[in-house]
Amino acid sequence: MPLLDAGRPVADRFSVVADDAKLPDGPALVTLARLQAEPVAGRNAELGVVVPSTARPDDIAPLLDRVSLVAIEFPKFRDGRGFTIARTLRERYGYTGEIRAVGHLLPDQHSHALRCGFSTVAVADGADLTPWQAALSYIHIAYQPDVTGTDAPLSGLRRRRELGAGPSA
Repeated sequence: MPLLDAGRPVADRFSVVADDAKLPDGPALVTLARLQAEPVAGRNAELGVVVPSTARPDDIAPLLDRVSLVAIEFPKFRDGRGFTIARTLRERYGYTGEIRAVGHLLPDQHSHALRCGFSTVAVADGADLTPWQAALSYIHIAYQPDVTGTDAPLSGLRRRRELGAGPSA
């Protein structure tokens, strides 16, 4: 699957590893169930975890110091729980590693995913990347601030405050 980092295609360093397979020497991506059941102590290569949208951020938090990638699954494009998980990992738990959106996302959700704390988005093999890249330029306002604190594009509340039309901060 191609990965997009802020709209730019990037190479995937991680190998997806089945629960019953041996871990490779390089960066590996394992399921949350495997990582919870089998602590991988003493591993020198990077480790990532695939998290279902049904997972609670509180269950993921104890593992964050052991992983450099959290891949959050989107089983359907209309299932927004992954956005909440990513935002919570960034804001409440201060996770600074890569957060990847995998599964069923639409190009229109690309900008929102980045605002919620996703670093990369995995798109389907053979997908046209043009709509994904274009989606980042046609959404110029959002309802809430982004997790980085830069608030670009401006949130609706901040724009109202700057125009003098809303409550003051």
